[in-house]
Amino acid sequence: MVWNLNAQNEIYEVARQSPATAARSFAMVQGAVYDAVNAIAGAPYQPYLIAPRARRGYSADAAVAAAASGVLLSLFPEQAATVRAQYDAALAEIPDGRAEAGGVEVGRRAADAMIAARVGDGAFGSATWNVGTAPGQWWPTPPAYAQDGAWFGELRPFVIPDAAMFRTSGPPALSSAAYARDLNEVKAIGGVTSAVRTLDQTQSAIWWHDRRLTEWAMKRQLAEVRQLSTLQTARMFAMVDITNVDALIACYNEKKYWNFWRPVTAVQEANDDGNPATSADPSWMPLLVTPPFPDYTSGHTCSFSAITLTWQRFFGRDDIATSAYSADSGTTRAFPSFSAALAEVVEARIWGGVHYRSANVQGVRIGTGTARYVLAREFRPRH
Repeated sequence: MVWNLNAQNEIYEVARQSPATAARSFAMVQGAVYDAVNAIAGAPYQPYLIAPRARRGYSADAAVAAAASGVLLSLFPEQAATVRAQYDAALAEIPDGRAEAGGVEVGRRAADAMIAARVGDGAFGSATWNVGTAPGQWWPTPPAYAQDGAWFGELRPFVIPDAAMFRTSGPPALSSAAYARDLNEVKAIGGVTSAVRTLDQTQSAIWWHDRRLTEWAMKRQLAEVRQLSTLQTARMFAMVDITNVDALIACYNEKKYWNFWRPVTAVQEANDDGNPATSADPSWMPLLVTPPFPDYTSGHTCSFSAITLTWQRFFGRDDIATSAYSADSGTTRAFPSFSAALAEVVEARIWGGVHYRSANVQGVRIGTGTARYVLAREFRPRH
């Protein structure tokens, strides 16, 4: 729990990584932490990368600190002073001796294995999005007219063998009734001045769009409320973060393949889409700031569907309540089940004006497919 908060501090509060970039960082940290803790527990579960030689008397706390800090130092060398201070504070709470030293060695080996595994994975590469000019093709959106994150679709996955393995049939044809329904729905309810969106829907859209992802707090809440052990917490965090990063890699690969325009462009340029059931509004703007990459599919629904299926599999049930506070919306939202939370994010991305329904629905398909694949092969009991 402490080192997950430390990781959030370095990954987001200081480095301000985007949700996709942060997913890679969290997966590296939590994967290494899991391997270290699992090894000290006698490796009752399949390791993600490695099960360093360990004795049960070794300190799991020392292993967690060494694994997490080792990965964070490799990711953020310019933040070394903070990370080392966190590490020193953690070690100060552990009695000196063989248990501490053994735990540190196990954690360092787990971190080294993770760092080595991600060398040359394509992170922060020079890839760019394909800027189009024809109807249906993506081009940069207001207010910044920027593009970002194209490298993520080419990132080597953590588990799945091919980022394109869950390829969908693509967005509806511009001339279709399905496309007109998608566009007219987001136009009506997702605009910044929408007269049909309720206050609760507005708050939901902002809550789910918070860059300090509320899922991070929900994950820690589940570990605390369900009174998970150190090993159970490390395993759950790794399962969530590694399924999440692969779902996002598959999603960004999909975005690059289809290169579909965002609602803000589609609404403003609707007179050129060839569909008689749509009409342009050149002044239309979404409630939320549109992210700087193509629409199809929704990264948030790819991500959260992978997370919810992982929670369902880990806990063996769906009806577990979760909640979190968002500073952006100034509200706390609560859900009676994982599936209820997922159902809301599908709607919230439309209410915010940044995705079409089909992009959200197909994002769920990619996320659940990814999670099923990963969880069938990783983190399983060895006996």
